[in-house]
Amino acid sequence: MKRRDFIASTAAFAALPVAANAFDETISREPPVPEYLKPEIINVRGKIGPNEIHVIPDHYALYWTLPDGKAIRYYVGVGKDKLYEHGTFYVGAKKAWPGWRPTDEMIARDPGSYKRFEDGMPGGPNNPLGARAIYLFYPGRGDSFLRIHGTNLPRTIGFDVSNGCARLVNRHIVDLYARVPLYSKVVLHPKGRLEKKPIVRIIKKEA
Repeated sequence: MKRRDFIASTAAFAALPVAANAFDETISREPPVPEYLKPEIINVRGKIGPNEIHVIPDHYALYWTLPDGKAIRYYVGVGKDKLYEHGTFYVGAKKAWPGWRPTDEMIARDPGSYKRFEDGMPGGPNNPLGARAIYLFYPGRGDSFLRIHGTNLPRTIGFDVSNGCARLVNRHIVDLYARVPLYSKVVLHPKGRLEKKPIVRIIKKEA
């Protein structure tokens, strides 16, 4: 992936209307999303088809590609360096306000943080997966245990914060979730291939 493959545009972004869920009203009480994190329509260069997710971790950006050479850019938090896994996946499942259980590897790595959740945690406003989760599967192998999911903590966007998953603020994952059908292609691009671009911190400094 070359930097010139995604070029910013000034096209307007409109969120999709979404069917209400029992917990969805809690999203309105979450911290406001800063203006610089708002999704944007951008122009796409290169041979990238529509209806694909591309995560560019060096830029903390997730792109949902559209027809006619366009894409929606959302800002994300990504996995910590040693926990981030790049590759090509597909959307094997989607869940609203999903339950969560840390993986056995997470529990073994940090029992102080995760052992108490080994029996799982029901979905809801305090669940780490947030309002929606998109489940990434390996072609021919099944669940990768990687997710694209929500969070109610905007301050974590633009950082290497997770155990491997990509996170969007809840308002944005609700919109992305409504657009992405099952079996869509998902590409998690490698880290360190592009010049590091900590967009959130740069914009904060200049604001």
